[in-house]
Amino acid sequence: MPSTTDIQTKPPKQRKKSFRDLERMVRGFSNHRRIEVMELLSQKPELSIMDISHELNVHFKTISEHVRRLAIAGIVIKRNQGKEVCHALTNRGNIILTFLRTLE
Repeated sequence: MPSTTDIQTKPPKQRKKSFRDLERMVRGFSNHRRIEVMELLSQKPELSIMDISHELNVHFKTISEHVRRLAIAGIVIKRNQGKEVCHALTNRGNIILTFLRTLE
């Protein structure tokens, strides 16, 4: 019988992603604008939609939709800072961006 210390030191099992989960994730970043947004947020985290729009010279409604899709895929996280909402890449977003750079 395993001791209490053996049980506590084992890392928790992570649920394996289903193919649908993986598809949702890939669709989240499968657009050149979204990849641009990811690249920008890796260089300058904590930007608002207006900041991202200004930096990439793209209409804010377009950027808003792309960021929304990135957030649904778990690639971007939103954080309220006063009246603004700031955006940053999640750990998953950084991993995906690193992977995309290997394809260059």
